[in-house]
Amino acid sequence: MSTLGKTLGALALAAASGAAFAGDAIGEAQKQPLNLTAIAMFVAFVLLTLGITYWAARRTRSAADFYTAGGGITGFQNGLAIAGDYMSAATLLGLSSMVFMRGFDGFVYIISFFVGWPVILFLLAERLRNLGRFTFADIASYRLDQNRIRTFAACGSLTVVIFYLIVQMVGAGQLIKLLFGLDYAVAVALVGVLMVVYVTFGGMIATTWVQIVKAVMLLAGGLIMLVLAMGHFGFNIETLASQAVAAHKSGAAIMRPGSLLADPVTAVSLSLGLVFGTAALPHIMMRFFTVPNAKEARKSVFVASGFIGLFFLVVCLLGLAAIVIVGRDPQFYEGGQVGGALIGGNNMPVMHLAKAVGGDLLLGFLSAVAFATILAVVSGLALAGASAIAHDIYARVIKGGKCTEAEEMKVSKRCSLALGVLAVVLGIAFEKQNVAFLVGLTFGIAASANFPVLVLSIYWKGLTTRGALVGGVIGLVSAVTFVVLSKAVWVVVLGNKAPIFPYEQPALFSMPLAFFFTWLFSVTDKSARAQKEIAGFRDQYVRAQTGIGAAAASAH
Repeated sequence: MSTLGKTLGALALAAASGAAFAGDAIGEAQKQPLNLTAIAMFVAFVLLTLGITYWAARRTRSAADFYTAGGGITGFQNGLAIAGDYMSAATLLGLSSMVFMRGFDGFVYIISFFVGWPVILFLLAERLRNLGRFTFADIASYRLDQNRIRTFAACGSLTVVIFYLIVQMVGAGQLIKLLFGLDYAVAVALVGVLMVVYVTFGGMIATTWVQIVKAVMLLAGGLIMLVLAMGHFGFNIETLASQAVAAHKSGAAIMRPGSLLADPVTAVSLSLGLVFGTAALPHIMMRFFTVPNAKEARKSVFVASGFIGLFFLVVCLLGLAAIVIVGRDPQFYEGGQVGGALIGGNNMPVMHLAKAVGGDLLLGFLSAVAFATILAVVSGLALAGASAIAHDIYARVIKGGKCTEAEEMKVSKRCSLALGVLAVVLGIAFEKQNVAFLVGLTFGIAASANFPVLVLSIYWKGLTTRGALVGGVIGLVSAVTFVVLSKAVWVVVLGNKAPIFPYEQPALFSMPLAFFFTWLFSVTDKSARAQKEIAGFRDQYVRAQTGIGAAAASAH
C-alpha cells in the first residue's frame, strides 16, 4: 500500500469513527484566513444548542430523563439522532477526499462503513430495547453475576469511550484550528466546555436534539452542495463520471478497485471491526433505550440507515465532482500549480468545492456544520462514559442498587465533568501524535470485548459469568496487544524497526479468541451458579422477544 494510500486509509478510518482528523496521519493542519461567515454561523449554532440545553434541563428530572430522555423519543427522531451520532465532519471531508484521490477505492471504504447497520437492525435493535434500561451492562448482566459483569462491561465501555474521545478531541482541535484560526489548545478546551454543559445540564434530551440538529444541517449542507455541483454537469451522473475520468491523472483506473485493500487479511480484519464494532459501541447502544418500545427501536435503525446511506452516496458524488471542479482550478493549489498540493491539505477538496459552487456563504455553513458534528459525537460519548461509571459501577456495584436517583444523577454529572477535563487534557497531550491507531483500537475493542459478550448473552443459553469474563477480558487484552505490536504503534509511535504483529487491524484475530474462550470457559463451568444462569435464559428469551417486563424495569 502506498504512503498516500495509508494516509488516506487512516483518514477514512477516522471518518468511520466520527473523528474529524487523525493527527499527523494527514499532516499538520494549517490555519486559514479568517472566515467571518463561518464564525457567525458557528456562534449561531452554539447559541441554538445552548438554548436546547436550557430547554432540556427543565425537562430532565429523573435518571431515566438524564440517561434515556425518559424513553420518549420517537423512532424517526431517534433514527435521525443516530445518524447524527454516526455521520461526521470526517465522513464529509475524509471520504470525499478518498474519492477525489483514489476514485473507486473511496467508494469501497464508504460501503464498509455502512454494512454494520443491518447487523444492528436484524440482530440487536429490538432485543436491546426489550432487555436494557440505561447501558450495555444492563443487558450483559441480565442473568449473570451483576457485580462482576457490570464491572467488566463498564470498564470495556469506558475504554472505548476514552480512546474515542482522544481521537475526537485531537480532531476537534485540528479542525477548528484549520477552519477558524483558533489556537489548538483553545479549540480543544472550547469543545470540552460545551460538551460538559450539554451533558451535565441537558442529559440525553439535550444530546439527542443536538445530534438531530447536526444531522439536519449536515444533510442539508451536503445536498445543497451536491445540487449546485451537479448543475455543472447537467444533473447527469454519466457526464460527471466521464469528466472525472478525463480530469483525473489516473484516468479510467479510478473506476476500478485499486491498492488500498490489496492485503486481504487487513481488509477482512478492518471489515469485521467496522461491522461488529459499530454494533457494540456504547454510545450507539444507549440510543436504543430512548424509544418507548421495540417497534420504535427497529424504526430507529431503519431511519438511521436511510439517512446514513443517502449521505454516503452524496459524499461519493461530491468526491467525483471535486475531481473536475476543484482538480482543474489552480486557485485551490499551493503556488497555483494544478496537480500539486491542495491548499489546506488532502482533506480539503469538498471544502474547496463548497467555495467554488457556493462561495463564502456555503463554505462558512459547512465549517460551522463540521464543528457541530464534533460536539454531537463527543456529547454522546461523554454521556455513555458517565452512565457506565454512575449507573453500573457506583449505583449497582458499589451501592448494591441501594442508591437514590438523585444521588446517581449527581455522580453522573460529576463524572461528565471529570470526563470533560480528561478529554481536554488528553486532547492537548496527543496534539502531535498520530492517533489513527486509536480508531482501529476502538473498533477492535468494541468488536472483541463488547460484541461477543453482548450477542452471546442474548442468543446463547449456555453463557455463564465465568465464560463472559474470561472471553471478554481476553478479547480486550488481545485487541490492545495486537495494536501495540503493530506498525502503527510499535514502529511509528515507539520507534522500533519492524512490527511484531504484521497487520494493522486486530479484529480478525482478537474477536475469534474472545468467542472461543467465552464458549470454552462457559461449557466447562459446572458450578451450581452456572446451572442457575443457564436456566435463567428462558425468562430472558421471553423478555427479549416480547418486551414483557421491560416497562416495569424502566419504571424503577
